Amino acid sequence: MWKERNATFGRDFILIGLLDPKQYGLLFLILILIIFMMAIMGNTVLILLIHLDIRLHTPMYFLLSHLSFMDILHITNIIPKMASNFISGRKSITFAGCGIQIFLYISFSGAECLILTAMSYDRYVAICHPLRYPILMNHRISVLMATACWLLGTINSTIHTTYALHLPFCGTRAIDHFFCEIPAMLKLSCIDTSHYEGAVYVSSVFFLLIPFFIILASYGQILRTVLYIKSMEAQKKAFSTCSSHLVVVVIYYGSFIFTYMRPRSYHTPGQDKILSITYTILTPVFNPIIYSLRNKDVLCSLKKVLGKLLIHRNEFLFKISLNPHA
Repeated sequence: MWKERNATFGRDFILIGLLDPKQYGLLFLILILIIFMMAIMGNTVLILLIHLDIRLHTPMYFLLSHLSFMDILHITNIIPKMASNFISGRKSITFAGCGIQIFLYISFSGAECLILTAMSYDRYVAICHPLRYPILMNHRISVLMATACWLLGTINSTIHTTYALHLPFCGTRAIDHFFCEIPAMLKLSCIDTSHYEGAVYVSSVFFLLIPFFIILASYGQILRTVLYIKSMEAQKKAFSTCSSHLVVVVIYYGSFIFTYMRPRSYHTPGQDKILSITYTILTPVFNPIIYSLRNKDVLCSLKKVLGKLLIHRNEFLFKISLNPHA
């Protein structure tokens, strides 16, 4: 028993990473860091706009601000450690560090899957039942939805993290991935993990399949309602918005489903890494673009805030020019 515990808790893990530093690794790292900064800036700007502009104090934008916050935390949990290992030349991550990364990753991923579902429900009610919107979707309900998303994501993460870290890991501690992800870690376990894989499958049904089909059903009803609109311009706008949202949803959920709902024997490190890039690195960049920067209300708010900042800057510079010795 002591040897088994020592095999589990005694040593650090090794993260193989994405690319060999000698094979365009530095160029790829620079690209990843640029994407990281874009994701942080885009989501931060969106959160600030929603906070500052009272016109954006609606359930839809309230949920969107939570999505942006999740994206910031999600990508921050992965990229800095990956970049640090690359720059330092060390590929290790402590057992505790790996556990924290797993917990945060599953928490944010699960919460984001549910918050996207809540956002699709908000759009469904707003377009298909506009007269009942103040009753079916108000600030109180949106707060309850956001709280439930965070809470369920955290509970799910606690269960999976606790189980994964209590697996006995024997022999090599090299995780063929760029962060601690459970499917890659299961390959290092000394015991049969088929029962746990079943639990992962059940969890994936709840956090991936069901929300995915709810989102598809919501947008299906939205498109059906839009077809009855006589204005061709309104139809084109609605189809353009829905199609862009659905593309992001299909890519996001599809990559997750393909990763977590396949048997372990079908997993290959290359495929898992590529799929993980989609939902850990690319999605936090696409979300603020698709859900906000193409939105007229957000763009108007951005222009308004930038205009105020420009006015304050000019007033400050004018005061300095009048009293340069102040």
